[in-house]
Amino acid sequence: MRHHRGRWRLYVTGTLTGLLLSLPAPSAVPAPGKPVPVRGSAHMGMGVLAHDGSAAPADTVPPAGRVTQTEGVDVSSHQLDVAWTTLWDSGTRWAYTKGTEGTYYKNPYFTQQYNGSYGVGMIRGAYHFATPDTTGGATQADYFVDHGGGWSKDGRTLPGALDIEWNPYGDDCYGKTRSAMVTWIRDFLTRYKSRTGRDAVIYTATSWWTQCTGNYGGFAATNPLWIARYASSVGTLPAGWSFHTMWQYTATGPTVGDHDRFNGAADKLRNLATG
Repeated sequence: MRHHRGRWRLYVTGTLTGLLLSLPAPSAVPAPGKPVPVRGSAHMGMGVLAHDGSAAPADTVPPAGRVTQTEGVDVSSHQLDVAWTTLWDSGTRWAYTKGTEGTYYKNPYFTQQYNGSYGVGMIRGAYHFATPDTTGGATQADYFVDHGGGWSKDGRTLPGALDIEWNPYGDDCYGKTRSAMVTWIRDFLTRYKSRTGRDAVIYTATSWWTQCTGNYGGFAATNPLWIARYASSVGTLPAGWSFHTMWQYTATGPTVGDHDRFNGAADKLRNLATG
């Protein structure tokens, strides 16, 4: 009898564990009366302050003795026409521009921002704001590549970036289970590489990645990590990555709010651009 009871406990425990893994990750419910942003208005780091906050002064200079870091910015339609010469003169050497969102939005300022950064001498790239609740990952990768998210081996074009973070229009994880989210991301990355020959950069925050993918570590071997954390250090990274490639460290930088640091000197940045 005891033997049968033990087997029953193991069966029940295993069944419950499987059910928990198949459920959607815990997601925040929009506050009653809080306006939902207009579709297309999302941008990198939109949810970082709300969900992660700022653990320290965002403009803290990294301590001496660490690897040289190269300053960058990321922009979207919120910045309108960007003063690229001002940014270049202040030491900014690379930029990412929002190209697309879902399969329904193209940044109307993309040409000025993407070509303008290139025109002053920066190394530039494009990013896609993912909406996994609207269309599949491969479909969104195609839309991104077809509308500015491609790559060319000119030494000054960075691989496209997948911005995967809190859903500004609804629940945090877009209504997906953790395994379904991992599948969606994989579909996007696989299609992007098949179209461009490059592994896309993944932009995310550790807390979102843990909540919505279960802290999946399977992309770290191929896809550079762009971590979002508004603090004096990057903090704990998502599973699998032992180092970050880029770091969005503030939303209140000079000239353009979102400032970033590449984890290396300018020659390493050029290496990433050339592949």
